[in-house]
Amino acid sequence: MTAMTAPTEQLSVDAERNGLSPAYTAALRFEAPYVIEKLVKNRTADSDAEAQMLFREAKRYLVLAQSDRSTAWQMHSLRVDEAWHQFVLFTFQYADFCERHFGRFVHHAPSNSPSSGASSSVRRAAFGEFQARYLDLFGDELPSVWFDAETLTEDRRLVNERVGALTVRDADDMVELVAADGTVLFRVSELARSALMFASTTGAFHVRELPGGLTGEERAGLARALVAARLLRVCG
Repeated sequence: MTAMTAPTEQLSVDAERNGLSPAYTAALRFEAPYVIEKLVKNRTADSDAEAQMLFREAKRYLVLAQSDRSTAWQMHSLRVDEAWHQFVLFTFQYADFCERHFGRFVHHAPSNSPSSGASSSVRRAAFGEFQARYLDLFGDELPSVWFDAETLTEDRRLVNERVGALTVRDADDMVELVAADGTVLFRVSELARSALMFASTTGAFHVRELPGGLTGEERAGLARALVAARLLRVCG
């Protein structure tokens, strides 16, 4: 009869098999209930289980990025990035976590590079490389939480952190979202004008609140496109 392996023991076995050091394995096992509570409170996650998943992926990202510092591994999910950001805000605990498991403080860089001190000469990995590296290290395909737009429903809350910085203008039978320097950031059918205007001028809202007589599917589709373009951030 084969003995059952406890989850933490299985994680250790899998990590060893995939070449992760004991320090990295311990980093993956690290728990921070205070981060989970914050992610639910600020509506980045709908539940403790979802918050646990986001935090797990933030830890996996950190391990992945630190395991190969010859490459700049970009952060591909704004929600996972928010889990990392919330962890950083617990300054003492985060600094101790980094020193203990990575031997250095890992800065949370807005540029999405694994370190704020990363040289511009360091090659940036493409998304496909990130997926392959993730599978190689953890033995899992990249889970759906890494694809922000795929988690959207009408009950999802979106945040626009660029309110007042973008304008909506007409372009034939389309409407465009334009940056202050005139760069066109997004273009959609004029049927979505009211919804796009609302999204560009509202700091936080639910997908279902998008106006203009759009169907639920159309509202969700517009929201997915805006999130994919990194013009909106998905919260809870």
